[in-house]
Amino acid sequence: MTPSNILSKTIPFLIIPLCIACGGAATEEASAPAEAATAGGQASVVDEMSAKDVVHIAIGSPDHKTLVAAVQHVKYEDVLANAGPFTVYAPTDAAFAALPEGTLDNLLKPENKMTLQDILEYHVALGVMKPESMSNGRTVGMANGDNVKFSVAEDGTVMINDAKVLGSVPASNGLVVVIDKVLLPPAE
Repeated sequence: MTPSNILSKTIPFLIIPLCIACGGAATEEASAPAEAATAGGQASVVDEMSAKDVVHIAIGSPDHKTLVAAVQHVKYEDVLANAGPFTVYAPTDAAFAALPEGTLDNLLKPENKMTLQDILEYHVALGVMKPESMSNGRTVGMANGDNVKFSVAEDGTVMINDAKVLGSVPASNGLVVVIDKVLLPPAE
């Protein structure tokens, strides 16, 4: 088999998980019976024995209440509780508070749901992207289709675009990387 044949046969298998991760929840939710919707999805599973997934790590963090509220607003908690693996770049509450006044309230309006989804997807990479493994100038594709760029300072500080990496927490389905700014997708 030639490399182009292999590539043409594997691309659909690479795209399907991305489609499921980015929008599968809305399709499943729309077709689910009404009684199943009230039971809750994967994110509502209570499991005190296993390692926490990226959603439950954020829910348990006192510094990520705004991020959790935004994820719940667009109903992405079940998508991010799935197998992954995902790397979620998680802005702190202080990062959201640093946005221009009224920005967050505006994003939470029903008519701006798609914009908020795009911003949240710009904070998720498929796979586990450990900050200590990033090299200066490396670009990584995010769930919304745009790229972020990493830089590493001489002192070892890792930046993703203009956000500083503050730390990371391993999850059962990936990694949560705490950052000090909200990442905004490039303007089109």
